[in-house]
Amino acid sequence: MRKNFGAKAWTYPQPVFIVGTYDEEGRPDAMNAAWGGIDYDDRINLCLSEGHKTVKNLLVTRAFTVSMGTADQLVACDYVGIISGNKEPDKFAKAGFHAVKSEFVNAPLIEELPMTVECELVSYDPQTCHLVGRIINVSADESILNEKGKIDPAKLRPLIFDPVNMGYLVAGERVGNAFKDGTALKR
Repeated sequence: MRKNFGAKAWTYPQPVFIVGTYDEEGRPDAMNAAWGGIDYDDRINLCLSEGHKTVKNLLVTRAFTVSMGTADQLVACDYVGIISGNKEPDKFAKAGFHAVKSEFVNAPLIEELPMTVECELVSYDPQTCHLVGRIINVSADESILNEKGKIDPAKLRPLIFDPVNMGYLVAGERVGNAFKDGTALKR
């Protein structure tokens, strides 16, 4: 038997994205955004309301980064989601984050978050809060790479937002092989 909950913005997993920008004076800012995902091979979509300092910044710079929130940085990642950059100009530093300018876009890489998607703004609709970015580069710290030089989710330990229970989970356990295990059902 199923229980019906009605129309809710509930899916699993919902990644914890930390969106980084520079303001007009070059100060870094970051916010936590759980509603987003990949669209096309080179597009990322986020739902961000126009009142956020981060949105104001990226509309000026036309660039942003999306770092994966990690279990190791859970407190800082949650902090940048509950404190507004409009009210706390030193939010980035108070989170304990350190910025390094991306080589590819005018936005900060966050040293403490080892995986980042670097993006240029494609479009933003303030009425629907729909933001689209073009992925220019993905960078990862060597500390989260496996022996083949690929990102290892078990080392990254990305956070997942649990919208039903208002919590964070961590991803990383491998339970199967994509595009292989299902072939067992082929006839």
